[in-house]
Amino acid sequence: MIIDDILDMMDDLLDNAQSVPFSVKKSIIDGDQMRDYINEIRLNLPQEIKQAKLIVRDRQSIISDANKEADTIIRRSEERAKVIVSNDEITKAAKARAVEITNQAQAKAKEIKNAANKYIDDVLVKTEECLQLNLADVRKTRQAIRTIPTQQAQAQAQQGQQRK
Repeated sequence: MIIDDILDMMDDLLDNAQSVPFSVKKSIIDGDQMRDYINEIRLNLPQEIKQAKLIVRDRQSIISDANKEADTIIRRSEERAKVIVSNDEITKAAKARAVEITNQAQAKAKEIKNAANKYIDDVLVKTEECLQLNLADVRKTRQAIRTIPTQQAQAQAQQGQQRK
């Protein structure tokens, strides 16, 4: 169930609550029903938090894999350079190629790392936006709950003035 739906049901429960006799600010609601709604919210919120933790864990894995790949490429280039050492020209070319491969490997590792960080940041931004929307909804609901007794009091006061 979506948190917004649960909050709407809570609003409906409060809107349909009966007033306590001789009280302006109190209403009778089904406590078990309200607890069920609150528990549903608790069950739904941790999913987004768990998702954020998984994303962070995936980031570490991606960075680790990129570093391993870079190390493997560097090791291969060093081994290749040792095998090719036969004369000065070949040695110079091999050293230049080894540097080039090393630079490419480092650039690729950096590119993978940057892409992983961007992906993680994008997902975290979306998660943050979702959590902010949910928090805003909760705050609106709380505000609405707080204003119900005031609105009821105003309505009763108006009815009392109209009767006079």
